[in-house]
Amino acid sequence: MEISHRDRGLNYGDGFFTTIKVENEALQLWPYHLQRLKQCQQVLRFPELDEHALLDTCQNAIKGCRLGVLKLLITRGEGGRGYALPEHVNLTVIVSKSEFPSHYAQWQAQGVSLSVSNVRLGHQPLLAGLKTLNRIEQVLIKEDALGLSGDDVVVLDLQDNVIECSASNIIMVKNGQLITPNLALCGIRGVYLSLLSDHHDIAIKTLSLKDLMDADAVFMCNSLMGLVPVKSIDKKTFNLQTALELKTKIEISL
Repeated sequence: MEISHRDRGLNYGDGFFTTIKVENEALQLWPYHLQRLKQCQQVLRFPELDEHALLDTCQNAIKGCRLGVLKLLITRGEGGRGYALPEHVNLTVIVSKSEFPSHYAQWQAQGVSLSVSNVRLGHQPLLAGLKTLNRIEQVLIKEDALGLSGDDVVVLDLQDNVIECSASNIIMVKNGQLITPNLALCGIRGVYLSLLSDHHDIAIKTLSLKDLMDADAVFMCNSLMGLVPVKSIDKKTFNLQTALELKTKIEISL
């Protein structure tokens, strides 16, 4: 698909997206992905989405796919003077497919090692939780991670609160309670976290790095990798067997 150089998604990041696991020609967790898209549409003041057309577009794109990843991206299209919104909006809808990350199965079984990113997330409560196209912070986080040890990074905000990993949410367990960072000011609320929240009592708290280090177990999660145990953060190590047992208990109700 050819994208116009005047598309607002390209020029201003004026859009949003979601990344979906495809298994046996089925869109996994589609209702949650659709809920995410609708939330972005409402907050960013996009026209109402044609849910049936989006589903048809996605299903046509994944025919014959046994295991893969589908990215669904929506922009406000062309038009408008500068930043101003166009009078008539014609949305641009882009779907793209990619291979499923082969290392996720190993991560789930053996856990991951994390470092703490040097890049801090800025605060913008209007966009907090949303998966908009404005992801330059994540680009810098990924670049920074290349110079650090471990499989991924823990990302903090400007006040040194724990927010997320580079492309996933964080869940910690302390005394049997599931806890996830407060995303009121920044970060992305993932689809898998929404799924878990519908089946478990997950407390939302402002967490320091010390809080995370003192946890009984730590996980990162998203809709592709599922729930992945963290075996270490910098020099702090966690009991992997404990995490794997908790992982089984959490997942059994999904």
